[in-house]
Amino acid sequence: MNKSKNNPDIFGKAITAFYETGDEEEIVVHSPDFDDDAIPVPYLFRSYKEMPKLEQKALQLCRGKVLDVGCGAGSHSLYLQEEQKLEVTAIDTSPGAIDICRKRGISDARNIAFEELSEGKFDTILLLMNGTGIVGKMKFLDRFFKQLKNLLAEDGQVLIDSSDLIYLFDADEDGGVWVDSSKGYYGELVYSLSYKKERSQSFDWLYLDFESLSLAATKNKFTCKKVFEGKHYNYLAKLSLKKYDE
Repeated sequence: MNKSKNNPDIFGKAITAFYETGDEEEIVVHSPDFDDDAIPVPYLFRSYKEMPKLEQKALQLCRGKVLDVGCGAGSHSLYLQEEQKLEVTAIDTSPGAIDICRKRGISDARNIAFEELSEGKFDTILLLMNGTGIVGKMKFLDRFFKQLKNLLAEDGQVLIDSSDLIYLFDADEDGGVWVDSSKGYYGELVYSLSYKKERSQSFDWLYLDFESLSLAATKNKFTCKKVFEGKHYNYLAKLSLKKYDE
């Protein structure tokens, strides 16, 4: 998301207010395609027991040196650091969120975008809460995989989740779904956020079906395996760099 001076730190302000004063006012999510939705800020501070099964599975699979991308208030990173005793680097574009991550005790929390990170090799790159979202649009998938290669250790893994939005479309009598491809990929959405009296600039967000993720992975010489499937068209995938003999 754009970090210009005219773009308020919505997540950072909401996370800070809740952490410091207990203010539970929600973050409102706006999209031209859907009704407004809300993010309850206490949910960003959830414990491991409060997390969905998909997230619990992802945290169980983490190993080695971990990069937590889009860490928010740091709940995943804290669990990995404190309970799993793993070395974690937590990153987020929200300066306010990173400040709270540090106050919560995360040893290495950085205010930087995923695409701007250039140092370090990680055994696990973790992208949760619709991790494909940061890609923005389908046309940026190759660039995303290139950055994964830059940051991934030789035997490393990427744990990433998303949802297939095909369920939003009505099926015909045969169970098939027709999608107007002239309007672009159906998982490409545009959002903005508001909190109290401030509203962010609009940003692109990508929900990616597993088949499309798998095809992009193969093109970029990654393996792609579905390791968990949720009840609401959501899934967790594990990506790894292909070996020369594969």
